[in-house]
Amino acid sequence: MTGLGYYLTNYFRQIQLDRLETNLTTEAQAISATLSPQIDDGIQTEQIDKQIAQWANILGVRLTLILPEGTVLVDSHENPDQMDNHLNRPEIQEALQNGLGKSIRFSQTLGYDMMYLAVPIKNREQVFGTIRISLPLEEVNETITQLHRAIILGTVFASVLSIILASIIAERTTRPIRELTTAVQNMITNNLEQISLPASNNEVGQLAQAFNNVSKELHDHIMSLEAERSKFASVLEQMNDGVIIVDENGQIQLINPAAEIMFNATSRDVLNQSMAVSLRHHKIIALFRSSRASSQPQSTTLELSSLGLYLQGTAIPLGETLPGNTLLIFQDLTNIRRLETIRRDFISNISHELRTPLASLKALTETLLEGAFDDPPAARRFLKRIETEVDSLALMVQELFELSRIESGKVPLNLLLSSPYDLLSTAADRLWLQAERSGLTIAIECPQDLPAVLADPRRIEQVIVNLLHNAIKYSPSESEIILAARQRDSMIEFSVQDSGIGIADDDLPRIFERFYKADRARSKTGTGLGLAISRHLVEAHHGKIWAESVEGKGSTFYFSLPIA
Repeated sequence: MTGLGYYLTNYFRQIQLDRLETNLTTEAQAISATLSPQIDDGIQTEQIDKQIAQWANILGVRLTLILPEGTVLVDSHENPDQMDNHLNRPEIQEALQNGLGKSIRFSQTLGYDMMYLAVPIKNREQVFGTIRISLPLEEVNETITQLHRAIILGTVFASVLSIILASIIAERTTRPIRELTTAVQNMITNNLEQISLPASNNEVGQLAQAFNNVSKELHDHIMSLEAERSKFASVLEQMNDGVIIVDENGQIQLINPAAEIMFNATSRDVLNQSMAVSLRHHKIIALFRSSRASSQPQSTTLELSSLGLYLQGTAIPLGETLPGNTLLIFQDLTNIRRLETIRRDFISNISHELRTPLASLKALTETLLEGAFDDPPAARRFLKRIETEVDSLALMVQELFELSRIESGKVPLNLLLSSPYDLLSTAADRLWLQAERSGLTIAIECPQDLPAVLADPRRIEQVIVNLLHNAIKYSPSESEIILAARQRDSMIEFSVQDSGIGIADDDLPRIFERFYKADRARSKTGTGLGLAISRHLVEAHHGKIWAESVEGKGSTFYFSLPIA
């Protein structure tokens, strides 16, 4: 609109000036033609002055008659005597040269823009002077000013209208773009479910539709990855094996809960930290370096003394799957090693237990074969020894068979409401005579109104008898063995206390293993299966058995059963 206003202003101004120029040219030529005969007959200043004043008044212009040398002879508005020589005026020069001169300039005399148009007055090629018509351009300027106002008002109106229309169009055009921007921001925050853009037929609508399709596929893909990640995380969390992923710089990138327990660490403390600083085991570092150097899986065994764990570690380079990363898997072999130790001890113990009676049997048999049969009293004594050894072997086999049945759960329990006092007193009655022979007394400390337990009386009495029998074997003469029972929360706690030789701290955790005997009891008789049988029987009743001891001061064996 500004450019158009500038163009129209100049265009209409030029039209006005051309129109004025045409009119003034016609009028100047008419005046020149009228004055030419009069000046040719002689210049009559007064007469010409009146005519010029009259014509100026009729035409509404200013007329000036200028002689060829530039002197102003007549002027309709000013005194010629006070006017400068006009020969150097551009319109005068042009009129004398070309027959028509025109000029627009600011009049110093009148103080505003004037249009000057001059034509020569001549007759038969003789120039008698120049007639100049001057017209103020105030009317033209006023017309142009009005045009300016109209253009400005039109520009303002058009601008306001354009702004309103542009705002409406911009709003309609940019709304989908803003929605698309919001959708992208939601995508950045993984909030893909909120992405849904209205589609239309225009280009932005088509883009929105394409984005909707992409976001849906991306959402489905992310959900699939999330499901896979959840499965992977669940597998890692439920694995008993420790899993650690280490990058090429030796920094831990992933650790599962099993590994956290193994190394007494938390993921918050070790992630993105050096493996050497976090795990602090030279064999693990050597395993990692060996695997990276060979690009092949490597394995080793290591023992964590502080945690009492025995592990097998395997390092596997992840290759193209995760370039530069190494997978460390730690399998806890502690229980396997413990079972292997128990198996070795079992074989060693049963070999030891069988070797003595078998050696005795062989020696007795050889003695008989070598002639002892000829001495009836000696033969009878040897046969009695053979019977004793065979009974010992039979007892051992019976207890092994019994223990095997109990461990396999093949022994049915006849559960009855049983009084704790009756269980203790029955067991005491069975071994009272044996205790008396050893110079021991048995005391029962048990309220008779204790709540009953749901148990197999014969099996629980067997447990108490086993514990009481051990107490009798290892207690010094003239001492007292105390059988007790008391209530602890929802359990009845039984105990057998003696003042015997006690059990070493190193032996105490293993006394309930089959065939395990403390060194001080090696010389005593017994199969070493009684406590193992007792443990399995108590656990079959959903109870717990344990022992406390101080060497040289005695031991107390406890077991607890739930109240019925």
